[in-house]
Amino acid sequence: MIQLHYGPGNANMAPHIALQELGVPFELIQVDRANNAHKSPEYLKLNPNGLIPVLVDGDLVLYESAAILLHLADSHPAGRLIPATGTAERAHLYKWLIWLTNTLQPALINYFYPERWVAEGNVAGAAEVKARAVAKVGDLLDQIETQLARDQGPWLLGTDYSIADAMAFMLCRWTRGFDRPARSLPHLGAYLQRMLERPAVQRMLAAEGIAQPWV
Repeated sequence: MIQLHYGPGNANMAPHIALQELGVPFELIQVDRANNAHKSPEYLKLNPNGLIPVLVDGDLVLYESAAILLHLADSHPAGRLIPATGTAERAHLYKWLIWLTNTLQPALINYFYPERWVAEGNVAGAAEVKARAVAKVGDLLDQIETQLARDQGPWLLGTDYSIADAMAFMLCRWTRGFDRPARSLPHLGAYLQRMLERPAVQRMLAAEGIAQPWV
């Protein structure tokens, strides 16, 4: 059985949504971050980076949320979570998934962990990193808003729901404490509401014990 090592509200949310969408049997294994279980020797054997999530699928051990999403979608084609190989839609899926994980997610990490980028004790420097991250995230949310407004489709790729939507939902949720969160943008707010209406998303939130506000 597939195993997903997770922490509530962490970067496992997107793969967890995909698993719920696919309806395949899987086991959730919670990683106790409060006690640094993600840095334990046992966990580091699964992911030497000490980050969440990890997916175990038979002999396959996989980390990085985007890689897990691609694997799940490709190995369960009946779930229709990814466009056909070689199509323009597939190329746009790659574009958005990589943009989300390589551009938006790092900006969010800079916001939540600004102290990583300055010398220890440099409070003013950390505050500047955080402020710049907020501005960057705002610009990036505007790009998603523009995409949704231009295409007028319910999902990031247009008419078809995909794993890119699971990733976008997760990252947009992380802005819920911002002065200008994703939900405050008109098209993004409606998009996030559509995501919340999906039974798979509701099952993920319930299984991880995530309380409101959800976005």
